[in-house]
Amino acid sequence: MSQESMLVSLIDCVNFAAIKHSTQRRKDPEKSPYINHPIGVARILAKEGGISDLATLQAAVLHDTVEDTDTTFEEIEEHFGKEVRDIVADVTDDKTLHWQKRKDLQVTHSPFICPKAKLVKLADKLYNLRDLEKSTPEGWTKKRVQTYFEWSAKVINGIRGTNADLEKELDKLFTKRDVLPDGL
Repeated sequence: MSQESMLVSLIDCVNFAAIKHSTQRRKDPEKSPYINHPIGVARILAKEGGISDLATLQAAVLHDTVEDTDTTFEEIEEHFGKEVRDIVADVTDDKTLHWQKRKDLQVTHSPFICPKAKLVKLADKLYNLRDLEKSTPEGWTKKRVQTYFEWSAKVINGIRGTNADLEKELDKLFTKRDVLPDGL
């Protein structure tokens, strides 16, 4: 695939996600457009993680579409291929489960997801934790923020060894919050 066609494929993916997330907002005080999050996750992968693999970047942009919109895995595969579908599937929570069960499954499941999904997971957690450092989401207490940091550390522990640069950035945030992941 030429660099030009890869660029077009990535832009098509961003457009697809922007349409799917068009009515959604983040829970930050500014109620920023939700699409900022998946684009930011892809940006972290490219800029801080050194990732240029198209499927990984597309999956980063699409990582919340099945979970949070009417998008299906079949639709992702139709537009972006089986590899992207599989990466997205690895990082998608089953919303039919109770929220605590979903969180527990992320901890136990993360060591077994594909390497590209682990990259998306690292960047997703890094984006979310940085957001929490900037401001507390509406309806969240300081205790809930701290609990999110502690839970995130458990998820990250299962995928350590994936990308040293991203893990180093996560560890800075964990240390700042006195959350010491296993092995530190």
